[in-house]
Amino acid sequence: MLINNSKTVVIKLGSSTVVDSKGLFKKKWVTSLIKDIKKYKKNINIVIVSSGAIALGQSYLKIKKKVKLEMSQAIASVGQIHLAGEFQKLFDKNKLKIGQILITPDDTEQRRRALNVRRTFENLFKLKAIPIVNENDTTATSEIKYGDNDRLAARVAQIIGADTMIIFSDVDGLHENIKHKKRIISVVKNIDKSIYSLADKKINSYGSGGMTTKLDAAKICMNSGCHMYIANGKYENPIKRMIEKKIYTCFKPKISSLDARKKWIISSLSSSAKIFIDDGAAKALSNGKSLLAPGILKVIGKFTKGENILIVDSNNNNLARGLSSFSSDEINKIKGLQSDQIEIILGYASKTEIIHKDDMVKL
Repeated sequence: MLINNSKTVVIKLGSSTVVDSKGLFKKKWVTSLIKDIKKYKKNINIVIVSSGAIALGQSYLKIKKKVKLEMSQAIASVGQIHLAGEFQKLFDKNKLKIGQILITPDDTEQRRRALNVRRTFENLFKLKAIPIVNENDTTATSEIKYGDNDRLAARVAQIIGADTMIIFSDVDGLHENIKHKKRIISVVKNIDKSIYSLADKKINSYGSGGMTTKLDAAKICMNSGCHMYIANGKYENPIKRMIEKKIYTCFKPKISSLDARKKWIISSLSSSAKIFIDDGAAKALSNGKSLLAPGILKVIGKFTKGENILIVDSNNNNLARGLSSFSSDEINKIKGLQSDQIEIILGYASKTEIIHKDDMVKL
């Protein structure tokens, strides 16, 4: 499933694709990528996960040697400004809007925070803006990366339900050696020890990943219903080249993105709390609609925003489970009210859906 057949695509750019050997931003290459995006963007949500903040920061500060975590975080804060600025100038020239999202591992691993992250992406899509994502290197504590931005990109793809992710790196894909000749593996359906044994441990001067982290990312994608591609980002117009020449490795998912989303919701820690709804809301849910405040009769139990809540009808029949966009205290204040009254009662602007249809699984 390449970009022209997808609904949501995550494009991960390695440091070597956006920063050259002299530590300079590769304007010409990025411009060619933007032109590709502009060509294929119609009716497609695009997300870019970009490395390069530390590399640009090192170049700007004229630091050539490797530094410790604490110093890398400071360097990243310098480089991030330059990276975002360079992207904005080039996207503006091509009349495309962008927004910046800085993410930490907690934002993707904790379900409540992941729910907020998902909503931010959805709102940027509504604004026709392309999210530019990087790890918040300045606050990461375990190590300067997720380990890398490959796994970060895969987690983003998982959270937003992307059906395609492309990693542009400095290689054509995953290679195997046949009679002392390297051959690209075009399709991978299962990642086991034999696949990991093909990973080249070599990492360039700026990158923090390598093929092993790309395989880790592929496993996340494959279990999330997302096709993942590794392709060469050394050449201009990389998306066009990828589609026309078909030079890449494709990692095929094991399940659909919808089934993966349902599995993710069902597997989350469930609250014992319940939301009782009326017959009208029950019918709306059966027709694939979100749960709104007017249809709520009562709430039993205490829970916070983002928890997995059981939805039942007036006869206590289990209908669905979903991730609540409100706490139990908030719902008790707005249950039975029209959506336009929520802000008035709560005193702040919020979502209209109590549980969004995309965060709900029918039982």
